[in-house]
Amino acid sequence: MQLDLSGHHVEVTPALRGYVLKKFERISRHFEQLIDVHCVLTVEKMSHKAEATLMVRGNKIYADATEENMYASIDALADKLDRCVKKHKEKTSDHHPEEVLRAR
Repeated sequence: MQLDLSGHHVEVTPALRGYVLKKFERISRHFEQLIDVHCVLTVEKMSHKAEATLMVRGNKIYADATEENMYASIDALADKLDRCVKKHKEKTSDHHPEEVLRAR
């Protein structure tokens, strides 16, 4: 997994980078076929926004989250991406048991 982390009106400190890496490790445990992750952290007035685009085989998954704290927005983003990745994994998995395939 290649992570591209950038900040818009915010400096990406090593602490923020480490926190984002820790949260995205959970997503990569659920779905091993992550190719590329592009994450942007933004501060606009009093709101902190985290958005990410995951490149998986054959698809792109996008999610964003806005909170009053940057760490809370990263947490919310990770939760949203985790749900989206699980949904994508369900869609792409084969739901037919082996007996049904053999009977055909």
